[in-house]
Amino acid sequence: MTFRENADGVGQVSLQQAGRGRPRSRRPGGAGGGRGVPGIEMGDSVATAAMPRFPRLWAALKFVAPLLFLVLLWEVVVKAFGVEPRIFPSVEAVAGAGLETMQDGTLVRHIGASLWRVAVGTSLAIAVSVPLGVAMGLSPAVSIFLTPLFRFFSVLAGIAWIPIATLWFGYGFGAITFVIFNAVFFVVAYNTLLGVSRIPMALRQAAASLGAGGWAMLTQVILPGALPNIVTGVRTGLGFAWRGLIAAEMIATNVGLGYMLFLARDFYRTEVIVFGMIVIGILWLLIDRLLLAPLERATIERWGMVDRA
Repeated sequence: MTFRENADGVGQVSLQQAGRGRPRSRRPGGAGGGRGVPGIEMGDSVATAAMPRFPRLWAALKFVAPLLFLVLLWEVVVKAFGVEPRIFPSVEAVAGAGLETMQDGTLVRHIGASLWRVAVGTSLAIAVSVPLGVAMGLSPAVSIFLTPLFRFFSVLAGIAWIPIATLWFGYGFGAITFVIFNAVFFVVAYNTLLGVSRIPMALRQAAASLGAGGWAMLTQVILPGALPNIVTGVRTGLGFAWRGLIAAEMIATNVGLGYMLFLARDFYRTEVIVFGMIVIGILWLLIDRLLLAPLERATIERWGMVDRA
């Protein structure tokens, strides 16, 4: 534990270096005597030996290894039991279908359409849900009135809105965007409410006593304090939206990853169906691992919830 002063001269206690003050056990014969090498510590040597040289690469390998095992098992089972391609394709057939869709440009077109719908629907949902969640968190009357409605609608799956969305907006971009909007809106609004309500009242009162007006209170206390919950809500809502997107595209459009799966079904092209499923899974992993998870981690670290490693 260390003590330091900030720019205002106020002392702060940090637990980040808490391990430095502990007595460390040494090798027999170390600095305490014997034939060991002086100064070599057992704890440090064991930790160094157990720690991978490239931790990120090691984590990636641990994540990919089960997937590679699944592909190997898939190939062995299909060939060993002679599974009909119309029932389930081989790895080679799926790879060939993927190469075909990339060469003729259909894969890029389907991916672009799906990602654009997700981006628009999510952006609209965040723009509406965050102010509403903040208002619910700041006003008990608004919260009491809207919380039961949010609890009711938040349990409705995004795909439940598809029939009525097609009636309201027709088949196409509007209906699918509406489904994505609903999948993200309620989750983000409710998480924003939770984030605002968890800000200590003493912190708000301290900011007000220092002369913080309404705008300063909102931008320097309320939104920063609720931001970790907001980002968590966005990440959760996008997971729901991604599933709702694929389901809606099977029904309400003629372009997109969901439509690609549905069209391949009509022609019994199981290799295209499986390839599309793989693309959908990989895209979500990339969005979650490379964008959402780092954003959530950085937000939590930025606002003092945990120490940066």
